[in-house]
Amino acid sequence: MGTPFRVMLRMQITPGLEEQFERTWQEVGDSVTSHPANLGQWLSRSLDEPGVYYIVSDWADEQRFREFEASERHVEHRRKLHPFRETGSMTTMQVVAHLPRSATAATHAEWERVA
Repeated sequence: MGTPFRVMLRMQITPGLEEQFERTWQEVGDSVTSHPANLGQWLSRSLDEPGVYYIVSDWADEQRFREFEASERHVEHRRKLHPFRETGSMTTMQVVAHLPRSATAATHAEWERVA
């Protein structure tokens, strides 16, 4: 398998609806992660921009992501999350390299000594 195809969504959530959005996202997430080409999905809340969330999902390849994107299941998933959203954008990208974790030190101080 080649490198993953990555999708990153940026969503501005209506003030006051953040907790409900997070709960709903977790409740409906299986409609994405159960797709055979999905490699995982993450929800992150911005620490710098109130109400901004990033959703990152990795896919086996772009073609299968695009098939999912056009599916009825995806439309239903979006319908459930749309009421929380004020604005949003999508960025797609091809992962070109990955450096897996290689830490052998247990603490920062130990890591400093190893260098």
